[in-house]
Amino acid sequence: MQLRCVIVDDDEAFLQVAQALLERHGVTVAGVAHSCAEAVQRAQALRPDVVLIDIRLGEESGFEAAGQLADNGQAAALIMISTHARDDYADLIAESPAAGFLPKAELSAAAIRRILAAR
Repeated sequence: MQLRCVIVDDDEAFLQVAQALLERHGVTVAGVAHSCAEAVQRAQALRPDVVLIDIRLGEESGFEAAGQLADNGQAAALIMISTHARDDYADLIAESPAAGFLPKAELSAAAIRRILAAR
């Protein structure tokens, strides 16, 4: 199954690396966003299967973006990503509408598919 995703992150270098990595392994990156507002806009316009959301978006919180997407009825699976360990945000992840969490160092098409399969 060809997955389509939107990546939400304020780090342009990471966005480029993540897009190349995911597309090399069969995930289409339909778009990117740098803020909560852009995340909502891109997800509504592009209707991805998955939205990967960095927990720390500069002055904003990725959890805020996840909440806005869920409140807008976004059907895409929301996956939180971070350079930090899951344990650093375990309570917030559990309380969020996210389907799962991936450390950025472990980001891969296979890891995304595992989260989706467990959903």
